[in-house]
Amino acid sequence: MWMFLALACVSAAMAVAVPIEYGGVFAHAAPVLHAAPVVHAAPLVHAPIAHAPIIQAEPVSYPKYAFNYGVKDPHTGDVKSQHEERDGDVVKGSYSLVEPDGSTRTVSYSADDHNGFNAVVYKSGHAVHPQVVHAAPVAHYAAAPIAHYAHGPIASYGLH
Repeated sequence: MWMFLALACVSAAMAVAVPIEYGGVFAHAAPVLHAAPVVHAAPLVHAPIAHAPIIQAEPVSYPKYAFNYGVKDPHTGDVKSQHEERDGDVVKGSYSLVEPDGSTRTVSYSADDHNGFNAVVYKSGHAVHPQVVHAAPVAHYAAAPIAHYAHGPIASYGLH
């Protein structure tokens, strides 16, 4: 590090002595003045390095699973289900749900490294739209005229 600082100072001093040309006339640059002395840091002390124990990675197991679930709540009308299987890098499955209009939406999907993710959406059942009940017409009444009454004499103030 000390050698680096010495080389930096020498190279800075050499840069000052380079002649500069002004319209065919050569001049030397002004010398560099340092406002404060250069302070050098204390030498580095190396602490002993603690080595972490080497942890062996566990072998990755072959991914394979299958699951399914379903909900059928007659109180809220929440009806849905899903099943999925995975064998290595190939995933296949489907899910379905009853939409607010009463029809059932079913989505079948598959994914693998060769074909990517693919999904097909099916609609089944008939949509049931509730009967729209129109409210009775609103009666419009004319407001009664507002009477303006003066209570006592009206005084005006100002310049006369």
